[in-house]
Amino acid sequence: MVVNDPIRVLIADDNRPFRRGVRLRLEQAEGIVVVGEASTGHDAVTAARAERADVVLMDLEMPGTNGIEATRTLVRESQKATRVIVLTSHGEQDLVLRALSEGASGYLLKTHDGAQLIEAIRAAHRGDGLISTRVTSTLLQQVARSRASDDDRQRQHTLSPSETRVVELLSRGVTSNEAIAKTLQLSANTVRTHIQASLKKTDTADRTQLALWGARVLTPDGTRLNRRT
Repeated sequence: MVVNDPIRVLIADDNRPFRRGVRLRLEQAEGIVVVGEASTGHDAVTAARAERADVVLMDLEMPGTNGIEATRTLVRESQKATRVIVLTSHGEQDLVLRALSEGASGYLLKTHDGAQLIEAIRAAHRGDGLISTRVTSTLLQQVARSRASDDDRQRQHTLSPSETRVVELLSRGVTSNEAIAKTLQLSANTVRTHIQASLKKTDTADRTQLALWGARVLTPDGTRLNRRT
């Protein structure tokens, strides 16, 4: 019997009681181990390197190097292997968008419950990412107004018509394979295959980053949705 290695989690937040509360929740979860804590962005980067963290729970506003800068460094240095989940308070939507643009796999409100936190960690680790449905559409609309790079435009042409339609729906906030499958009259397994292929072709780390890529690059008027496979 093969036993999977536990997910190695680092908690980065300058509020010590909050860190303690998060640690207590995670220490009760199967398959998750807390490898360290940090109170600044700089310390988060240092500790994540030393402890080979798989997932970092990242506060955005910390002394010195903030969570956005730390996210950028961790994602680039690890070549997207380290997943970052932003822990955010209400009213930080612009900061969340910046963190997602720097490669964060998703975000979670600090008012989460233990089950949400554990599922977010597992989802990020397996590459599914996590965006709260409460503000998904707003974030994606903001991203859609940004300019795509030349590299993004070139990658766009590597997607098949079916992959393009799947990514378009993902970028509009249709986040589950089942919902995408129902819309496009495909099987959930086929949608999963298209997403995995699209991740490689667009050089994105997870579903969250793929959704942001699609919002930034693909035409928002939906004309491609009428194109035949």
